[in-house]
Amino acid sequence: MLALFHLSPVLLVTAMLVVLRRPPVHAALAGTLLVVVLWLAGAADAWHLGSLLAAAQDTAVLFASTAFVIVPGLAFVICIERLGVNVALSQWVQSLRLRRGDQLVFIVLGLAPLLEAMTGFGVSLIATVPLLLSLFERQVALRIALAGMAIMPWGTLGLASVIGASLAHLDAPALAATSALTSAPVFLALSAMALYLAGVRELREWQALGVFWLLFVAVLYAASRWLGPEVAGVAAGLLTASAVLAAGRWRLRRSATTRSTVQWPRQAWPYVLLIVFIVGLKTLWSITGWQDLWIVQGAQVTWKPLASPGVALILVLIGLGFYTRNTPRQTGPHVGLLTALSARAKRPLLTIFFFLAMSQMMVKAGFLAGLMQLLAGLSPTAATSLVALLGGLSGYMTGSNVGGNAIFMPAIAMLPETSRLLLAAVQNSAAGHAALGSLSIVMLILGLAKTQASEESALVRFGFGLVCLNTALVALSAMLLVEWLG
Repeated sequence: MLALFHLSPVLLVTAMLVVLRRPPVHAALAGTLLVVVLWLAGAADAWHLGSLLAAAQDTAVLFASTAFVIVPGLAFVICIERLGVNVALSQWVQSLRLRRGDQLVFIVLGLAPLLEAMTGFGVSLIATVPLLLSLFERQVALRIALAGMAIMPWGTLGLASVIGASLAHLDAPALAATSALTSAPVFLALSAMALYLAGVRELREWQALGVFWLLFVAVLYAASRWLGPEVAGVAAGLLTASAVLAAGRWRLRRSATTRSTVQWPRQAWPYVLLIVFIVGLKTLWSITGWQDLWIVQGAQVTWKPLASPGVALILVLIGLGFYTRNTPRQTGPHVGLLTALSARAKRPLLTIFFFLAMSQMMVKAGFLAGLMQLLAGLSPTAATSLVALLGGLSGYMTGSNVGGNAIFMPAIAMLPETSRLLLAAVQNSAAGHAALGSLSIVMLILGLAKTQASEESALVRFGFGLVCLNTALVALSAMLLVEWLG
């Protein structure tokens, strides 16, 4: 009962989002204020100025590390939209002449994860929604777009995994690699759902899906463990897309019809430049260790700004700045860019800030001790199921993997080291897949497709069903890992 009372800020946030349907920033602010009131009223550990300062310090460090990626990431998104990059990508995919099954696998396990891993913020939908609408019947296309979107929780260059690892006091590559395993059934189920919705029934195309799924999971796991979460989603999407294209070209050559050339569209050079900078900086870090020259220390968390993917994004933005400056149609773009960036960044940054503040005060005040004791007293199977449920809830209600991890990952940090990594991966995966099926993503799809009210309610229900399915699959995957490892 005490644990339930200590979780009242989380319950308030849930009620405001799900029942009252208030914006996430309002719910996050209300939850933060309730934590402050309860703490001052003596509902948890005794109030100390030192504890409050520690919470403020860790909140500031975590928020800075988040904003350093989100702000340049959104600026990059605005720039590529203005250059028509994703429109060019959409047209390019249509010209590839792939089989229907391969076309879908290329989109949901290749192109969409690649774009989302590089940018986040639902950017992949800008390319995939118009493309899918041109290929399939409207209702089918919208459902495939949402299913494909919910596949990749490694958005914004693995930011949520990095923040989650910091909150849980874990190694970020280890957390990302384990999350690749807990998410593996989701990748297969949602890809299979896309094929089924599109009416693909040929056995060969389903067998090909199995091969490409194994490739996707293997690359995601290996890249997460040995290169880090910043590169993992990009590598998995890129190599899977390349494998689908290679298989498609091989079939065309065997059919002896016409030779086709597959060339990456020139307009998509900003994505290529971003990949080059990410890989180049990772190589530089491993050789020189220069990322350790600047370390920002909080009370319990640390941040290395020079190791942040925000550095790669800033370098690309500098290149885009030179490019657009020499383009005649760009007359005074900087004011428009700053205005658009402010409009897009304000709400997500405020929401994440208040969720981080709420979680850090709950940690420092002992609010999460009851939840930690509850998890520690459960069997491994029950604990993974509960964490998957909490992760799915936090991701769906915040619409953000970072926001979802901010709520419950600090409680996982208090658990014994033997169970912490797997439970943190369950939280990371469940929150990530739920966030990508949340109302904010559904609304983005509806806006891109210019839908009617009847389509809106149907897609919201479909999205909620995906969240429930994904959460159950993550829990099942974790249970199998517990049995396998233990």
